[in-house]
Amino acid sequence: MSRAVVRAAVFDAVSVVVFVAVGRRSHDEGGNVVVETAKVAAPFLIALAVAWVVLRAWRRPVALVTGVGIWVITVALGMLLRRTVFDRGTAASFVVVASIATGVLLLGWRAVNARVGGAPRGRARRSAPGRA
Repeated sequence: MSRAVVRAAVFDAVSVVVFVAVGRRSHDEGGNVVVETAKVAAPFLIALAVAWVVLRAWRRPVALVTGVGIWVITVALGMLLRRTVFDRGTAASFVVVASIATGVLLLGWRAVNARVGGAPRGRARRSAPGRA
């Protein structure tokens, strides 16, 4: 797996955790910060992983079009999991804020990357046959 793929996956996961951490802080929620953040982030991180697999995001991990697909699946499936599996609320205002915030974060780093050209934009480099 190339560095670009790993970097993109980490940036996506960090984007979700930042969204959750900022949201928790803005609501002045208590409890153990790490544990509670993990609980709130879990449905979205699961959805993010599913999005990566469904879209085969490792093929073009930093492409904006990949980011759009990841964003849509992460929010939609994350909300579904949050409601049905994690028994948490999905008020319309939360869905709107979550959609905007995750969109800015998941697409934002890709847009900066495309503008700055920090990593390959197209396909992730493939390793030589026989290499992992």
